Amino acid sequence: MQTCLLCSRIIKQTLTFSEFFLLKNKRNLICNKCQSLFKKIPNERCPRCSKSNSKGICADCLRWEEKGIIVNHQAIFIYNQEMKDYFSLYKFMGDYRLHEVFDSYFKNLSKKIPLVPIPVSPKRLQERGFNQVTAFLKDRTYLDLLEKEDTVSQSSLNREGRLSTTNPFKLKEGEKIPKKIILIDDIYTTGTTFYHAIKTLKKANPIEITTFSLCR
Repeated sequence: MQTCLLCSRIIKQTLTFSEFFLLKNKRNLICNKCQSLFKKIPNERCPRCSKSNSKGICADCLRWEEKGIIVNHQAIFIYNQEMKDYFSLYKFMGDYRLHEVFDSYFKNLSKKIPLVPIPVSPKRLQERGFNQVTAFLKDRTYLDLLEKEDTVSQSSLNREGRLSTTNPFKLKEGEKIPKKIILIDDIYTTGTTFYHAIKTLKKANPIEITTFSLCR
C-alpha cells in the first residue's frame, strides 16, 4: 500500500498487465489531489524569466538589464504556497525521496549543452545531507564547476535582503569551462543567485549561459 508523501492519503495504483509484468510504470509518490495543487506557469509569462501573468518583459528583468544581464530563463511551475510546502519538506525537513516527484522535468533538458547545478554551501550540505538540485539531476550527467561559501540562507531574507547579498560563488580550480552552459537551480525568486553564478562563470569567458529552475 502506497501513501502520499505529502498528505498521507492512500494512493490507488492502477497498472496494466504489461506495466505490472515489465515493471515499466513508476510508482506514484503523491496523490492526484496533491498533484493538482502544483500549477504550471501559463503561456502569459515574461519571455525572459517565465514570471507568470506578465505582459511583456517584467520589471525584474528590466532591472537586471540595467546591470548588464539579459535574463534567459525557463521554469515550469508557479512558486505557490503548495510548492513552498513541498520544498519545506524536501529541503528543510530533508526528505530526499521527494526529488522523485519532479525529477522527470530535468530529464528533458538538453543533452548537448552541459548542465551546471547551483551548489549548496558546506554547512548546508552537512545539515541537509544532500544538494536538492543535484538530486533532481541524479539520472543526468552534469558539471560541478562552482563552489559556494557559507552564507545566510536565502529563504530567511526578504526581497531587499536577497538583492543586496554579496557573491558567494567561486570557480573550482582546474575545471574546464564549456562555451555553452545551462545553469540549474530549484527556485527562481529575485534572480540574484543566478546573477552571482553567471558573473562568476563569465570570468572563464563562456559564450552562452542560459538558466533553468523548477519554479518561478
